Amino acid sequence: MADQVMIHPTAEVSPQATVGDGTRVWNEAQIRAGARVGRDCILAKGVYVDADVVIADRVKLENRVSVFRGAHLESGVFVGPHSCLLNDKRPRATTPAGELKREDDWTVSGVTVAEGASIGGGCTVLPGVSIGRFAMVGAGAVVTKDVPDHGLVIGNPARLVGYVCECGGRLLPDGSCPACGRRHSLGGQPGPIRATSATPVSRSSR
Repeated sequence: MADQVMIHPTAEVSPQATVGDGTRVWNEAQIRAGARVGRDCILAKGVYVDADVVIADRVKLENRVSVFRGAHLESGVFVGPHSCLLNDKRPRATTPAGELKREDDWTVSGVTVAEGASIGGGCTVLPGVSIGRFAMVGAGAVVTKDVPDHGLVIGNPARLVGYVCECGGRLLPDGSCPACGRRHSLGGQPGPIRATSATPVSRSSR
């Protein structure tokens, strides 16, 4: 355990977990053995981080988020309250023989969330799904398939409705962001557009 970590007295952090400098783990949170949490993260009240989960730097997990085994969250990821990242494509409590399932009786299919992506409150991300860089998942969405870089998805099942900037603003069709002035190169025409790069633009030039 790093020296500059803040662990609330009611949190449960396994001695076999790794937590980076500057990270704050709040009340009733749990981090299981083998989990790796990076620097300057915030794990809010009641967060559950399963065994062997990998969380990079500056990640924020809001109240009651559950991140299950096999998940990998890159730097700058945000997960809103009561969201759940699942890992079992064929969930059963017992085997076909009626025995309680053990560690070797199922296959872990963890969720991957790339750099800077945001998942809104009350979302469910299905096993094996990948969410791209700086993508945004709207509150309450059920994500059943991969989300592209900068993609904006909403609904149940989640569907792609547009693209967002690094700042979170929705991109215009020409790739510009009205919120911060960045301009993105949008490829893949005809068909779905994909944000491939971003160039900051001063406000005076717009």
